[in-house]
Amino acid sequence: MGRRWLLRLRTVAALWIISTFLWGSAFAEGMLIPVGEPVGIQIQTDGVLVAGTTELQAGAETAAPAREAGIRAGDVIISVNGQRVDSAASLMAAVDGLGGSPAEVTVRRDGETATFTVTPAPADDGGGRLGLWLRDGVAGIGTITYIDPETGSFGALGHGVNDVDTGVLLPVGEGALCRAKILDVKPGLSGAPGELSGAFDGDGVIGRIDCNTSCGIFGAVTGDMSGLRQAIPIGTPEEIVSGPATILACVSGQTVEEYEVEISRTGMAAGSGRDLMVRVTDPDLLAQTGGIVQGMSGSPILQNGRLVGAVTHVLVNDPTRGYGIFIETMLEAQQRAA
Repeated sequence: MGRRWLLRLRTVAALWIISTFLWGSAFAEGMLIPVGEPVGIQIQTDGVLVAGTTELQAGAETAAPAREAGIRAGDVIISVNGQRVDSAASLMAAVDGLGGSPAEVTVRRDGETATFTVTPAPADDGGGRLGLWLRDGVAGIGTITYIDPETGSFGALGHGVNDVDTGVLLPVGEGALCRAKILDVKPGLSGAPGELSGAFDGDGVIGRIDCNTSCGIFGAVTGDMSGLRQAIPIGTPEEIVSGPATILACVSGQTVEEYEVEISRTGMAAGSGRDLMVRVTDPDLLAQTGGIVQGMSGSPILQNGRLVGAVTHVLVNDPTRGYGIFIETMLEAQQRAA
């Protein structure tokens, strides 16, 4: 966690959740601080994700123990013979301790648990192997959408953090939010989405990540919140109109700027992260990025003095346009996860 990361921003990145009580304050007051700042995201999964299965050479034979037992990509391994595993290292240690004996491997799949009997293949070092590609964490950079000024709870990204190979929404075991800065921009072109490159310091933790949902990541800010914008009212979908709006985004360093956009369509597919469409009209942002680029997910959308949504996706064939999610949809997802 103490290393300095240099990573590309991707649309699969950002924020967290606290309790139902804390959620109640933000929603009841109807006031949130729009942010738009880049942050480093570090997530340790709850269990160990199976990114894939593979065949192993055992003498003259080949075997795929996990696959043959019924384990598949996208499963999350939570225990071996009843022993909890929370990292790839702890899983490998548990398997090595079996001495080649069959093991009961319990996984979480599609919200349910299932147990499979797996016999490890012998390894050259005397341990055992199951024939699995594993993933137990992810790190990247994303954008904070909002902070509740009363509780410090926040939301980011407007979409979930998914495993790049399986598409599975990563379950959060532990997560940290760190200070970050934007170092470079690759402008978007038709057919070739642009992206932001940034860096963050794993020691500069300013918050915790509690939950990863399809509508964003949620948690609580624990660091200094001074210097932020004033809280503004939440805008409901009914209050959003086609026409001028702005987004808050950082495309250089740590400075957040307000850029002009136009909301062209609303109510497209509620809950999909494509609730509305925005088109960048600001000449400065177009000159710097070509429009919306990967890494801007979570950038707040403001209209008529209200926080109405967050940028979520770019249109591959037209980087000047992208989709957004209603802020109300993010808040509802945060409430469900509490």
